[in-house]
Amino acid sequence: MNTKTEIYKSKLRHLGKTLRYSLYVILHPFDGFWDLTHEKRGSLGAATVIFLMFILTQIWTWTYSAFPFYFPQWEYFNLFMEILPSAVLFLVWCIANWSLTTLMDGKGKLSHIYMATAYALTPYVLIRIPLIFLTYIFSYDEYTYYSVFANLSTLWCVILLLAAMMMIHDYTAGKAIFSSLLTIVAMMIIIFIIVMFFSLITQSIGYFVALYKEATFRLF
Repeated sequence: MNTKTEIYKSKLRHLGKTLRYSLYVILHPFDGFWDLTHEKRGSLGAATVIFLMFILTQIWTWTYSAFPFYFPQWEYFNLFMEILPSAVLFLVWCIANWSLTTLMDGKGKLSHIYMATAYALTPYVLIRIPLIFLTYIFSYDEYTYYSVFANLSTLWCVILLLAAMMMIHDYTAGKAIFSSLLTIVAMMIIIFIIVMFFSLITQSIGYFVALYKEATFRLF
C-alpha cells in the first residue's frame, strides 16, 4: 500500500514539475521547447492538463464574463458545439503537422507535436482567466484594453507555436513558417474530407430510412 502511495505521489510531483515548466517555456521558448522534448522536461500528462485548461478557460469566458463583454444568444447556445471546433482543430493540427513534417525531414514525433502545441497554449490560460474577473471592473468604454490583452494572449500563443515547430523539428524560422502554412492547408483538406464523409454517411442513413418506410408502407 505504501509503495503504491509513493508511486502516486511521485507521479503527482512529476506532473506538478512539468506543469511549472510551462512558465519557463513561455518566457524562454527556444531553450524551453528544445528541453521540453530532448531533455524530457515536459510530459504528456501536463500537456493534457494545459489543453483541458484551455478548453475550460473558453467555457468560463462564455459563462462568467460580465454581460457587456460577452453576450451570447443563450437560446441558441450549445456548449458542446462551441468547444468542439477548438478540440478538433487542436487534434487535426497535430495530425496534419506530423504528416507533413515527416515528409519534410522533421525530427518531431506526434507525441512531441501534441506536447509542444499544448504548452504553447499556456499564455491563453494565464491571460484569459484574469480577464474574466477584469470584465467586472472595466467599463464597456474600456473594451479596448480588454481586446488588447485578449489579442496579446493569442499572438503570444502563435509565436510560441512557431518557436515550438523550429525546436522540435530542427527547422529554420522560414521553414517553420512554411511548414505551418502547409499544415493549415492540410487541416482544411482533412476537415473537408471529414465533413464529406459524415455528409455521405448521413445521406446514406436517410436513404435507407426512407427506403424502409416506403417498403413498410407498401407491405403493411
